[in-house]
Amino acid sequence: MLTVCFHGAESTGKSVMAAQLNAQFGWPVVAEYGREYCEVHGTDLAMADLLAIAEGHMAATAQAAEAEPDVLICDTDPLMTAAWAQMLFGEVPDALLTYPKADLYLLFEPDVPWVADGTRFFGEKSERTQFAALAEAMLERAGVRWLPISGSWEDREAQILAAVDAARRTSA
Repeated sequence: MLTVCFHGAESTGKSVMAAQLNAQFGWPVVAEYGREYCEVHGTDLAMADLLAIAEGHMAATAQAAEAEPDVLICDTDPLMTAAWAQMLFGEVPDALLTYPKADLYLLFEPDVPWVADGTRFFGEKSERTQFAALAEAMLERAGVRWLPISGSWEDREAQILAAVDAARRTSA
């Protein structure tokens, strides 16, 4: 099983591409737990909320992994929650960096239009740029394997498929 995590700032197409790949290839998707959490609990977050989000996401990931699919897509994970912690509170609890990591991270660039959905915070260009940099910094800090994803929706899909194909070949 190859676990691929879609990582990056808000409104960069992670959920859109995850749903599209699920529809095309049947790859299961672990939904963005933070969105679900905020829809229930609101967006006035404290650090305890971010820790709960990380726990909820990892529980959902473990449940999805039980089926042992060829490819499992995670729409973010605790490393992205760590970027949120840095962006919101200026610090990252060690707990957010100790969770198991995906096999491959795909960092979505903020080069598609911002779409407000009621759970997103950082729509200004300077905020998106800062958040994107923090997201990349978390990948570097964790020392995981990652690749950038950018461009049109078609470009993004082609880059994702190429990355998944390459990762499957090297792990076989």
